[in-house]
Amino acid sequence: MVFGSFVTHKEVPGDLDVVLLMAETFTLEDAPRESQTLFSHADADARFGASVFWMRRGILADGEIATFLTFWQTRRDGARRGIVEVTP
Repeated sequence: MVFGSFVTHKEVPGDLDVVLLMAETFTLEDAPRESQTLFSHADADARFGASVFWMRRGILADGEIATFLTFWQTRRDGARRGIVEVTP
């Protein structure tokens, strides 16, 4: 899921926020070395200028995924921001 100013009409977005929802069987140790930077919030921010969060799909029940998305979609002023789901 991609959100933040990156999914707005801004010509030059100021930030990129990403949530990676991984398979239940995902293990960081088995991820390709070249992608492991994405799974460290600080490293992804330093290298890509992106706030990257990740979790395994099984951590949340189906109903909780909607609650999680609603939380991240709600701005401090109560308005909703756009979220784009990217699937392979």
